Amino acid sequence: MKRIYLLLVTILLFPCLTGCGFSTANNGGALAGTVAAEQKTPETDESKVLVVYFSCTGNTRTLAEYAAEVLNADLYAIEPEIPYTTADLNYNDKSSRTTMEQNDDSARPAISGTVENMKEYDLILLGYPIWWGEAPRIINTFLESYDFSGKTIVPFCTSGGSGVGASATNLQGLCDDSTVWLSGTRLAGGASRNDVSEWINTIDIVD
Repeated sequence: MKRIYLLLVTILLFPCLTGCGFSTANNGGALAGTVAAEQKTPETDESKVLVVYFSCTGNTRTLAEYAAEVLNADLYAIEPEIPYTTADLNYNDKSSRTTMEQNDDSARPAISGTVENMKEYDLILLGYPIWWGEAPRIINTFLESYDFSGKTIVPFCTSGGSGVGASATNLQGLCDDSTVWLSGTRLAGGASRNDVSEWINTIDIVD
C-alpha cells in the first residue's frame, strides 16, 4: 500500500515540478536576453560635424545655431580675447579697431578659448560676417590655430550685399592643400531656420 501511495503522490506532483522548472527557465532566458540587449546597445558617438561662427551683432550667431540644429552638430563661438565695442565696429572711423585690422593682412586678433578634440571633426561649417569685403581677421586666427588636413570646410557669411566668394578664397589659402573647401553662401541676417535648412540641403554634406 505504501508503494502505491508513493506512486500516486509522485504522479500528482510531477506536473507541478515540471511547470516550475519551465517557468524558471523562461525567466532566466528573459533576463539573459535583457542583459545581452544592453550589452549590444552602442554608446552615442561624438558628433563629427562642428559649426563654428564669429558674430558681433548676433546675426551670424542665429544662423549658426540654426545650422547646428539642422545638422545635429556641435557649436563653437569664436570669442575675441578683447571683445569688440561699438566704437571698434565704426566703419566710418579710419582709426577704429576693425578698420585697422582689416587693412592689415598680418593682423591676428587673439581668441579666448579653444575647440576641444578638433581632430575628431570631419566637417566644419564656418560662419562669419563680411567686413570690408573680407572675413574678419579673427577668422584667420582661428584657421591658423588648428590642423584641418583632410577635413571639409563649408563657409557661410552674413552681409548687406557682399557674397562669400572672395572671402572664402582668401581663407582657403590658410589651410593645408588636403583641406577640402566646398562652395559656401551668403545668408541674409534675417534668414529663417527654413532658409538655412534649404541651403544645407543643396550641398552634399549629409549622409
